[in-house]
Amino acid sequence: MPIGSNAADNTWSKHTRRGEWMIWGGWFALAVVFVLSWQVMNERTIWAFVEDAPRQGADLLSRSWPPRWDYLGNLWQPLWDTLNMATLGTLLGTAMAVPLAFMAARNTSPSLLFLRPVALFIIVASRSINSLIWALLLVAIIGPGILAGIIAIALRSIGFVGKLLYESIEEIDETQVEAVRATGAGQLQLIDYAIVPQVLPAFVGMTIFRWDINIRESTILGLVGASGIGLQLQGSLNTLAWSQVSVIFAVILLTVIVAEWVSSKVRRAII
Repeated sequence: MPIGSNAADNTWSKHTRRGEWMIWGGWFALAVVFVLSWQVMNERTIWAFVEDAPRQGADLLSRSWPPRWDYLGNLWQPLWDTLNMATLGTLLGTAMAVPLAFMAARNTSPSLLFLRPVALFIIVASRSINSLIWALLLVAIIGPGILAGIIAIALRSIGFVGKLLYESIEEIDETQVEAVRATGAGQLQLIDYAIVPQVLPAFVGMTIFRWDINIRESTILGLVGASGIGLQLQGSLNTLAWSQVSVIFAVILLTVIVAEWVSSKVRRAII
């Protein structure tokens, strides 16, 4: 009898009756959530502002044009700080993520009952908090500046790199591990000769990808006092210098495009 057939009339159907009811129940629940969410949004939205948004947007664009290109000279040092923040934060986060990933992977964890849950908790906690929130906390703790931005980027990167890396470790070919173990190799030698060569290309790719993401996130950390080009953006916004804001947006866009191009080229060359 085909899978999903009805035993009573012996006719084939795509889903069992219970499966069909579950699908329809899921769609009904989704519709209810959508209606409730729309009601909440409608109650808390001032539609007069929404109707006036096109006129306000056009007015803002008119103030932003033409861009004040002579302001570019004030952006090179903040842009350099932003790139340093992203790069150093990525390196620091990756350095902390590697041992956590090996502790979190089932096939390499020294302790499945204690160390693995601790490592998984740190990875999940890192991924659960946005880098902007980390920066807010760190600016309050250690004061404003590039150091707070670097640590914020690092703490956010731990979860990203750690999760992808430990999943890659768990998916390695175990036959290569057994072959190296058969030579009498110890645990560290197994990691060095059997595991690292298998995950190294993916590890380099995910690290570069994270660096690309961190450059985008670093551009806004200055809004909360973590230095970089975001600090210049905050200052221009506070003084309503829209012609400067348009220049900063152009620099950020160009930086992200170049970083994306570099990231794509390097990952393609390695992977």
